[in-house]
Amino acid sequence: MEPVESLLGPLLPLFNRERAAGNAVAVGLLVETAGSTYRKPGALMLVAANGDYSGLLSGGCLEGDLGQHARTVIETGEARIVTYDMRGGDDLIWGLGLGCEGAMRILLMRVGPQTNWQPLEHLARCLADHRPTAVGIVVDSERPDLPVGSVALRSTDPVVHPTLPRAAADALAEAQVRELLDEAARTGHTSWFEATSPRWRLFALPLSLPPKLLLLGAGPDAAPVVDFAARLNWKVTVADHRPAYADPSHFPLAERVVLTPPDELPGAIDLGQFSAAVVMSHHLPSDLKYLRALSGTAIAYIGLLGPAARRERLLADLESDADKVRHRLRSPVGLALGGRAPESVALAIIAEIHAFLHAGEGRVHGADISVLSSATAARKAGAGAP
Repeated sequence: MEPVESLLGPLLPLFNRERAAGNAVAVGLLVETAGSTYRKPGALMLVAANGDYSGLLSGGCLEGDLGQHARTVIETGEARIVTYDMRGGDDLIWGLGLGCEGAMRILLMRVGPQTNWQPLEHLARCLADHRPTAVGIVVDSERPDLPVGSVALRSTDPVVHPTLPRAAADALAEAQVRELLDEAARTGHTSWFEATSPRWRLFALPLSLPPKLLLLGAGPDAAPVVDFAARLNWKVTVADHRPAYADPSHFPLAERVVLTPPDELPGAIDLGQFSAAVVMSHHLPSDLKYLRALSGTAIAYIGLLGPAARRERLLADLESDADKVRHRLRSPVGLALGGRAPESVALAIIAEIHAFLHAGEGRVHGADISVLSSATAARKAGAGAP
């Protein structure tokens, strides 16, 4: 199984535009790779009939060729598999000059009013609710009644291909398929179901939910943190006790801006929804209350702005709650990227959170996060927020 490789969010503006106009689109789904490839299984691309597209399955090398196939899929409604194999070193056979040494199998399928906009409508609705889900898509099939591009959803009405005969619909709704989709939704990993006699294969695509980031402190230096996070399609909530700071107009890309006293934070915000939190109010009593509130949560990454001496003072003031937060605390927050401007600090913070969320074992491009954090601490000793 592979970790899912795509977020739906970047595709939604184009999807919503074409759906509002009643125009079908083509979805490109990367289902299998070998060797070195730009993206991995689960990556998505959307192509409109006029050639507009969003999402990348390569570094921009294949998208033009895929667009031509996509327009045919939109016109005919017949899904197709497109394969690119550059492992032989003579990829100029495609006229693309990619210079890669990998192979990709990409499923192109039409999504439009004929299929009730599925599976994109289902995925978009779950994304809006921040609810895990997965869809199943038939990628290979020797069954005439179960064509490539048939879709199964995790719902009481799992089959959305309108012309499927009853036997094919029952095959997509069987217990093994439902269990596969449930597991994909739970783990966030792609996987396969294969049946024989006749053979058909279904690809389980989980919805990749964006991380939710909590910023505790809405000073001017929080704005670039929100901007970088939004560029990654993360969902950011900003909280502060100062009305002049907790102003939604200061953070147009934030999902939510909350005005609340620090000691009322757990009642104002559901703290269980966040993947990471950063304490950056520049106000020592407020930061202490924020850390105390976070100590009672399961948030695995807690960043704290400011020098090591400030961190140790806050941990001492936390008393018995210090042990609940110490092992999760990144302070001084951020990777040692250099630079002291607010934008540089914001980049360092987002980079460290990104590494933490995606590396899992604390490694990023061969570097140990703990080592980088130690370097950051040494560099920032005696500096940072008061």
